[in-house]
Amino acid sequence: MREWPQLAALGELREAAWGGRDDGHGWPPVLGRSLTWVTAFNGETLVGFVNVAWDGGVHAFLLDTTVHPDWGRRGIGSSLVRAATQAAKAEGIHWLHVDYEPQLQTFYRLCGFQPTSAGLLKLN
Repeated sequence: MREWPQLAALGELREAAWGGRDDGHGWPPVLGRSLTWVTAFNGETLVGFVNVAWDGGVHAFLLDTTVHPDWGRRGIGSSLVRAATQAAKAEGIHWLHVDYEPQLQTFYRLCGFQPTSAGLLKLN
């Protein structure tokens, strides 16, 4: 089994990048259902993370692409996405999806993603 990132460090990274509280305790069920994930470190400090969730078949989804704000604009995010893409392909995935906010359109386009029509239903 793949070694998990240190959960407290993952929580700290999420807090720094997205705000809110994350003590890392919510990550085991997420990582347990993931196809894979990619991490980036500066020495032993976690500075980037992306999760690859999947449907158990040929579709996978990039989630939680995160780079610590102090490490932004250094190519870490695009390196994470590139590595996640290669890992998904190596696992036999045919389609890799990502949802993003409008300000990230250029980033994901430069990572090779093409915009598509999609639907979204807010449940809560």
